[in-house]
Amino acid sequence: MDLARWQFGITTVYHFIFVPITIGLSALVAGLQTAWVRTGKVEYLRATKFWGKLFLINFAMGVVTGIVQEFQFGMNWSAYSRFVGDIFGAPLAIEGLLAFFLESTFLGLWIFGWDRLPKRLHLAAIWLASIGTLLSAYFILAANSWMQHPVGYRFNADTGRAELTDFWAVLTNSTTLVTFPHTVTACFLTAGALMLAVSAWHLRRGRQPEVFRPGLRLGAWVVIVAAIGVFVTGDLQARIMTEQQPMKMAAAEALYETDKPASFSIFTIGSLDGREEVASVRIPSLLSFMATGSPSGEVEGINDIQAQYAARYGEGDYVPYVPVTYWSFRLMIGFGALAALIAALALWRTRRGRVHSGRWLWIAATWAVSLPLLANSFGWIFTEMGRQPWSVFGVFRTADGVSPSVSPGEAATSLTVLTLLYGVLAVVEFGLLLRYSRAGAPEIESPAESDDEADRPLAFAY
Repeated sequence: MDLARWQFGITTVYHFIFVPITIGLSALVAGLQTAWVRTGKVEYLRATKFWGKLFLINFAMGVVTGIVQEFQFGMNWSAYSRFVGDIFGAPLAIEGLLAFFLESTFLGLWIFGWDRLPKRLHLAAIWLASIGTLLSAYFILAANSWMQHPVGYRFNADTGRAELTDFWAVLTNSTTLVTFPHTVTACFLTAGALMLAVSAWHLRRGRQPEVFRPGLRLGAWVVIVAAIGVFVTGDLQARIMTEQQPMKMAAAEALYETDKPASFSIFTIGSLDGREEVASVRIPSLLSFMATGSPSGEVEGINDIQAQYAARYGEGDYVPYVPVTYWSFRLMIGFGALAALIAALALWRTRRGRVHSGRWLWIAATWAVSLPLLANSFGWIFTEMGRQPWSVFGVFRTADGVSPSVSPGEAATSLTVLTLLYGVLAVVEFGLLLRYSRAGAPEIESPAESDDEADRPLAFAY
């Protein structure tokens, strides 16, 4: 089981590097193209082509790595697939047949429609592709949220499977309704950080300020606004999580005993197995406010919840690995907040038409793209690890979902092969992104600079 979990964890975290960039950058590219169509300024067209190329590279790699996820359900998790197949089949089928085809079809029209489609029709194609990415995210998150909070189903004891009874309940799951905006705002934070980082790299070298200074400021504003959205939606998500999965919240705070009011741990030192707290630095009442909305609210501790779960579900260990949940929760928040801080500094140092700034700020801004990526990864590690030992919370254990016919040797082989393959793909992906990022925005003549319309170069070609 551990090998199967490691494999799914590695491939999932790797795949999600590309997802937030795709979702966020698609809308930003559509916005830049809208500005070009409305104003006719060639700088917007150059920016659209530049960021559009990076978006397409990332989209292609996301598709390649995402396909492996579905194969893994049947490869290493066949018992799990059999149990949840009736539930998962509906949202994932709609995601593939509706959302993915929507985004891929209109993205194809956008790629090959330059100078062939009317401007506004061509613009509509990229907006529809962007909407498709959001729909894909929603249906996938609906499936994942069902694992966190199963609704709209019944258990068939004869077949040993969960059966869908209310598809609308699955789509409007309270967990989905808070997870989707939280995830999407994190996607925009990531895409904004990419725009900020690449623009800072060019501005530090004095290259194409007419394109990259606006790009830096746009990226920085997106990061700040998205960070506020992440904070607000994260606060809502914490309260839903406390209600539905109190053990996850207690483990995130290394809170062993029920407390009222409960303090928020900034830093905690515990035993090696995470079962006991040795020392900690805490903010009084903050955890109560995060978990319940009241500074005097009661937050249940790990020990009390363990006793409740043992009485409800039978004897067993229902405590996730506390050091992972504790630190992944803090690293998620910390990296996201640091990205917002760097974006705010970049905005301040480039105000009132300024371009040049301090060397260290440019370096920090250039590396800022890594911060949301790390925050996203730790966020998903916390979400999935904090639910253990459940695959479907309160219904189906992770240990029961492993393929019975897959041997440890086969699991180790597939883990090794996929990890090495993804390592090669990482080199290809980041190599392409670096190559085309360094190339800068394409030079394009404005209509006023050309005497003959037919002599103008093609606007766009991949």
